[in-house]
Amino acid sequence: MSVPRSHRFLRRLAQVRVGVAGFTMLALILAAALLAPLLSPKSPLEQDLHARLKPPFWDEGADPRYKLGTDPVGRDLISRLLHGGRISLSIGFLTMSFSAIVGISLGILAGYYRGFLDSFISNMVNIMMSFPYILLAISVMAATGPGYKNLIMVLGLTGWPIYTRLVRAEVIELKGRDFVTAARALGGRDSGVIWKHILPNLASSIIVLATFEMARMIIRESFLSFLGLGIQPPMASWGGMLAEGRSYMLNLWWLAAIPGSAIFFTTLGINLMGDGLRDWLDPHTRNR
Repeated sequence: MSVPRSHRFLRRLAQVRVGVAGFTMLALILAAALLAPLLSPKSPLEQDLHARLKPPFWDEGADPRYKLGTDPVGRDLISRLLHGGRISLSIGFLTMSFSAIVGISLGILAGYYRGFLDSFISNMVNIMMSFPYILLAISVMAATGPGYKNLIMVLGLTGWPIYTRLVRAEVIELKGRDFVTAARALGGRDSGVIWKHILPNLASSIIVLATFEMARMIIRESFLSFLGLGIQPPMASWGGMLAEGRSYMLNLWWLAAIPGSAIFFTTLGINLMGDGLRDWLDPHTRNR
């Protein structure tokens, strides 16, 4: 007796409940970031020097107007946290997308056509991955200058090799499969074979890798902003908020802990969702 499709779907959903929890966390954080203009009690740039360094609501000296306190120039931390989430999440998504497009394209070319093109692209991947990533990003950002657009370009252009290496290996394996050989024998053009037969079979691996890479890009953006090479003040970003709070960590620990917690829970949610997607897309469990 066959199991109804709806029951099978619910059973598989229960098996990836960690992924569902991660998706729920990320969805809530994303909703808060998208609705930041509506949820923020004040402008993230509005300063009030008379209310500088106010503690959060759990402290005795808290100001009821500022639930999470204020920064060294009196800006509301809730407002900056929400608007900073928009910056960090958008950079994570855009850089992940940019590096994925470049890496997947090069990986397909290298794995499908092989020969000199494969050798050239593989050598480029090895060269890129031989440099310490952070030092490379810092060097390029120092040369091009900080800013939102430059940060996306630098992170995107230095993040593609991992996609190329994965896609190249899978394309080489897929190219030897019977269905690809049959499609080519029937006169299928290379572009058609790639789009109809190879890319669909790469989708699950790419989706899982992209989720993990988005989390890494958010951390890298925060790191560069913390060093002063990313998003520049007064624009709010989680890495910039960490940098502003580091001088007060011994006495006013929450200035760094609040944006640090936002980074932690965002990347945790993305990684949990990636784990769930990996299990969900696993062909060995798909028909259970």
